[in-house]
Amino acid sequence: MSRPQYEIADVIERFGQQFYTECNPNQYQMRILNALSICRTSQLGWHKDVCDCCGKERISYNSCRNRHCPKCQSARQAFWVEDLLETTLPVKHYHIVFTVPHELNIICLLDSKWFYGQLFASIWETLRQFGYTHFGVEGGAVCVLHTWGQNLSLHPHIHCIVPATGETPSGNIKDIGSRGKFLYSVVQLSHVFRGKLMESIKRNLKKQSLLQQHQPLVNAAWKKPWVVHCEPSLGKPEHVVKYLGQYTHRVAITNHRIIEINDDGVTFMHKDYCDGAKQKPVKLTGVEFLRRFCLHILPHRFVKIRRYGIYSSRARALKQKANPRMVIKTKEKETVQQRIQRLTGFDLYQCPFCKQGFMSVSRRMEEMPRIRSPSGFFASVSLNEL
Repeated sequence: MSRPQYEIADVIERFGQQFYTECNPNQYQMRILNALSICRTSQLGWHKDVCDCCGKERISYNSCRNRHCPKCQSARQAFWVEDLLETTLPVKHYHIVFTVPHELNIICLLDSKWFYGQLFASIWETLRQFGYTHFGVEGGAVCVLHTWGQNLSLHPHIHCIVPATGETPSGNIKDIGSRGKFLYSVVQLSHVFRGKLMESIKRNLKKQSLLQQHQPLVNAAWKKPWVVHCEPSLGKPEHVVKYLGQYTHRVAITNHRIIEINDDGVTFMHKDYCDGAKQKPVKLTGVEFLRRFCLHILPHRFVKIRRYGIYSSRARALKQKANPRMVIKTKEKETVQQRIQRLTGFDLYQCPFCKQGFMSVSRRMEEMPRIRSPSGFFASVSLNEL
């Protein structure tokens, strides 16, 4: 894929100071934006490579490795898919997406860490209940949180892959859902999921003496239909895992979607699902773009990918039980570069100029000394203002 003309770092560089002045983001959000603005620049350090064949040199800048950075996710995604495939049971899988009405966005912003955690808990309680009531088994799920819509609006939803199998109370593996295209009724799933999440929300609001203030939002959210989308089985386990892998390490917007940055704002492409998912441009002011982007900065150390039931740490043992003849291979030790080459076919060491030689590090420059006050586009902000 060609290098994009515009990047999120360009938006931060151009509108970051104005965004700070008007929106007053917290220090954690500032730290994330600063990391994205200096990713793969000299501020994070660099190293010089030289080809052992043609002698040409190349300077490579270090990455920020932040999970919100659109430039630092490719390798992580490939590694995650491979790791999950090793513990995926050899059965059919279903892709289920749980969404919540936009009326709950205000409640979400009161305490996003609690809200997202309760969203995970309510979904797994629902799937677990259906596993026992419909088939008498402990099911499993791998769940991935997304918080955005195509236009960067707040739209919390969770993608799940659910295996068509489970563990009986006696410890045996039992296949389920083999008669139909779908594992469970999405209408029933949505009703139970709505009840569990809304009960938790009302209990939490009451505990903070906020229920009366937000009662209209609670009532409006309860009356709306809650959407749970389930796709038919995608066949082999590797197909569904690779399919979900497309969602795991996404960020709110990729650099390739940004088509223009000027004094008036930022223009980017989005899919209009109200018009057949057609690609359309949308334009926001620079401050509004960064404000929406910050809505999707996850709480500190929040786990956005979670495994439940038979896909918890016991998955490898259950896979062996389901297929006793299976031989679990021991991994050979390999470097990150070697693993990337094996998974993607791209050799990081190959010379990009002559295609014959291999690059080796001839000089290394560590990152700039860390300081307590933010750097980059917030350098002019005094420490007292934070």
